[in-house]
Amino acid sequence: MANPRLVAVSGPLKDSTFVLPAGGLSLGRDAANTLPISDPSVSRRHCAIERESSRFVIRDLDSRNGTLVNGEAVKERWLAHGDEIAVGESTFLFLVEEREVSSSGLVEFDEDTSAQATAQVRPQDVLYLQPDRILSELPATSRLARNLSALLKISRIVHSIRDLDELQGQILSLIFEVAPAERGAILLGSSDGKDFGSMFARYRDAQNEQAVRVSRTIAQQVLEQGIAILGSDVPGSGGLGKVESLISLRVRSLLCVPLTVFHRPIGCIYLDTVSLADRFNEDHLQLVTAIAGISAVALENARRLHWLEQENERLTTEISLERSLVGESQPMKEVYQFLVRVAPTDATVLIQGESGTGKELAARAIHSKSPRSDKPFVAINCAAIPETLLESELFGYEKGAFTGAQAQKKGRLEVANGGVVFLDEIGELAPALQVKLLRVLQEREFERVGGTRPIHVDIRLIAATNRDLPEAVRSLRFRQDLFYRLNVVSLTMPALRDRKEDIPTLARFFVDKHCKRCGVAPKQISREAVACLMNYEWPGNVRELENAIERALVLGEAEDILPEDLPESLLEREPAPDGTEAKYHAAVKNLKKQLIQEALEEAKGNYTDAARLLGVHPNYLHRLIRNLDLREALKSTTTSRTTSKRLRA
Repeated sequence: MANPRLVAVSGPLKDSTFVLPAGGLSLGRDAANTLPISDPSVSRRHCAIERESSRFVIRDLDSRNGTLVNGEAVKERWLAHGDEIAVGESTFLFLVEEREVSSSGLVEFDEDTSAQATAQVRPQDVLYLQPDRILSELPATSRLARNLSALLKISRIVHSIRDLDELQGQILSLIFEVAPAERGAILLGSSDGKDFGSMFARYRDAQNEQAVRVSRTIAQQVLEQGIAILGSDVPGSGGLGKVESLISLRVRSLLCVPLTVFHRPIGCIYLDTVSLADRFNEDHLQLVTAIAGISAVALENARRLHWLEQENERLTTEISLERSLVGESQPMKEVYQFLVRVAPTDATVLIQGESGTGKELAARAIHSKSPRSDKPFVAINCAAIPETLLESELFGYEKGAFTGAQAQKKGRLEVANGGVVFLDEIGELAPALQVKLLRVLQEREFERVGGTRPIHVDIRLIAATNRDLPEAVRSLRFRQDLFYRLNVVSLTMPALRDRKEDIPTLARFFVDKHCKRCGVAPKQISREAVACLMNYEWPGNVRELENAIERALVLGEAEDILPEDLPESLLEREPAPDGTEAKYHAAVKNLKKQLIQEALEEAKGNYTDAARLLGVHPNYLHRLIRNLDLREALKSTTTSRTTSKRLRA
């Protein structure tokens, strides 16, 4: 198992990498753990990762909030490369395969101030890169034919290999066949071009695993000037003979040529030998420079591909984190268990729940854990697209189907072929489109607008709604047969007020998420602010909580998020029995209550007149009364006033 490690992608240890010891490691809040995590949501002894033979297993140590692997709560599970481990607020990526730029053997540099070459040549002067001169000399020399054969062999190989390390190894092996080098290295420059970011080295004898020592002076000179350096007789050379590293290694002959792409050096090929009998000559200089010219583009492409793969892996991880469900409450654990059971199947899923509960996130989680995860996920909001356009968006249209249809257009169902279609707000779908969607579910085929040819698609359908579909069926606003087709398996996302224990975790998640976007320093959430968040009913659910946190980050001026940074609607609620409230906010609430009661008394219980006296809209007055829990107090006041009138009468 190559270099197993944990990479922290979120939480207190974000951007840290931890190599797994031979005996495994333990995670938890206690400092005695191999990997201590300062996080109150993490248990003192949370979980352990242990090596068993050549594999690693993760075990939850009866933690309070559980251990998640790829979003699923686990007690014990084998780990595979790329698994995401969630512990409290922290997420770790378990990696086994080596994805970083690596080298076959070590490279050591010797620092020298200057080097003088026995011979120098520019790439444009190389014989083997000039076809006309080659053709004129080919009949006269068999050596040239042999070298041309070697170049042809190299050109065929280097352009058929995509892996960077494999490509560099093949290039050096082929060079060893045509040049008397005992050691070789391929050095690729860093992004700023001032040093070497990738180094690959090996001996002609593949069994020799010692470090290959390279003169930095010579390699740097070749990289900066783009000129090849040949030292046929290093000890006898006035310049190269003074390089201490070459003297200590008893190097007899040296060859270093640039790797050039679009007239820009990207690195060099470094070769040397200690043999008295073997020396590099002008022919080797010409041949290796030609090899470098053939290989440079392939090396640059392989390096860029390697970087793109790493960047794609990083971005995929970030996106999956941003679009992941967050929460460790019992309702959310039940959601995770449902997703794990449903994801591997192709069953149609109906996700119900209030607006803002994360229905689309649940749909994306099903897609990401399904066999269709590498295929498209196409989301369509049936309420956001006008009814007149929704049909053409879903099914596409043929050229000339209507005015403005100047070319054929594929619909979103066709674009999603092989993947998943997510129909959000399915309850808003017009009756005419309900009939067509029913046919898609039954036959997996449809016709474009203006078309006559049926189009077959292989899709999985996931629908979501915040409406009561059974009630819509009873009132004939939604087709019963379509409802039955959609309701194969159903999931109801819990409202935030039903899983309030997740609010602190969600709040901290949104702080981390929006700090980067808003360009503000990370902040803690004060105890008073958490009490306000916990005491609110959240009619807008998780979406409203996210907006509240983003607002607090943008408008807050203190180092921590304070109650006054939160929306006013949260502060108008009475604090929970075990909560605390700042004197300022308590005084403001009491003043609001007093003003409302006085206005209603003056208006003799007329809400419209009371709102006019206060200078607010009647709807806002009703909201204030509801948020401040004044209804019972006002009823008591009204009853008392009525009783007094009767007694006076």
